Amino acid sequence: MKRVSKRFFGVMAGIWGSVLTALCADTALADKRVALVIGNSGYQNAARLPNPVNDATSIGGMFRDVGFDVVQSRFDLGMQEFKRAIREFTVQARDADIAVVYYAGHGIEIGGVNYLVPVDAKLATDVAAEDEAVPLDRVIRATEPAHRLRLVILDACRDNPFGSQMQGTVAMRAVTGGLARIEPALSNTMIAYAARAGSTVEDGTGANSPFTAALLRHLPEAGVDVRIAFGRVRDEVWTKTGHRQEPFVYGSFGGSEVPLVPAAAKVEPTAPAADNDLEVRRAYELTANVGTRSAWAAFLKGFQTGLYADLARAQLARLDAPSLPAPTGLRTDGASREQPAAAAPPPEATDDEPTTRHKRARSIESHRRQTAETHHREFGEHRRHDATRWSRPTFWRPAPAVRSFAGPHC
Repeated sequence: MKRVSKRFFGVMAGIWGSVLTALCADTALADKRVALVIGNSGYQNAARLPNPVNDATSIGGMFRDVGFDVVQSRFDLGMQEFKRAIREFTVQARDADIAVVYYAGHGIEIGGVNYLVPVDAKLATDVAAEDEAVPLDRVIRATEPAHRLRLVILDACRDNPFGSQMQGTVAMRAVTGGLARIEPALSNTMIAYAARAGSTVEDGTGANSPFTAALLRHLPEAGVDVRIAFGRVRDEVWTKTGHRQEPFVYGSFGGSEVPLVPAAAKVEPTAPAADNDLEVRRAYELTANVGTRSAWAAFLKGFQTGLYADLARAQLARLDAPSLPAPTGLRTDGASREQPAAAAPPPEATDDEPTTRHKRARSIESHRRQTAETHHREFGEHRRHDATRWSRPTFWRPAPAVRSFAGPHC
């Protein structure tokens, strides 16, 4: 009973351990992740960009493949559609743990303010950006409801196509092609630029820009902290562009790791409890004392591995084997069964072992001697009979009584 209790609680502990591990894994995988992906290529008042729509399509597919709950993909958005997409995404990010915005297209900096440019923007003057472009701060605010990670990825630091025709209205307001440095106000917020602030990026000659191609390789890595992933992206782009483009990340993070794609939880198999040798031995001895088939089957049900389990199987196989009848004519008294049992020869008479006849003769001879000695004592020497005068030792008849007279007076 004690052994059964130990085994029961051991099995239950393993089951509860697996359940708790699974619950922890479900908690890790239950983080709600949402993403807004925008690609603007078909500008109406500037030259068309070859890669932003391709880049946005690839990034949106990547987010879906890694299990994001919501992925909104928008292409060639005008000013109104751009603002509407951001507004809808703000609602979706309210109960999210991770919120990501990816933008590929034109981005400019005017007077220290970063703008993302819709496809219908004209930007005839610098002040027109406030009405015809979307401030980067508004995009960042759309991610603020997320609990664990707020990530904005910008593949937008391209040359400003409106610079040659844009008229400046404020003398101190500079218009540049790249984006200005930015510092997020909230922690666990990351702004990833395709190039360092103030510099421009390359579209590349492939289906995706160098920056997006690196993102597609490193962001889906499960269990990798987002900072490590962007560090690998930076190294790859820096190498492939010949040190002309260096991606840069701005933001503040704590010490905990925040992977964009959580690692799959590993459920460790519970190791079976080792059988106590003394316990197994005692159980085996008790089973051997019973020796029945049901007893050995019960032993194997409780102890399925080990030396004693193998011995129990051998005992069970011996009991299951059919018993063979003893062959006729073979000895069954413990001697070899291969030789036929020979008939025992009759005992031979020897001097040491006299037969019944000899014993009877010796008894008669002894009785005769005793009788002769008695007769001699009674009747004197003249009536003595010598033992050597007897001719038939097997039979004896007493001599007739003879009275003697000592003299004339009787």
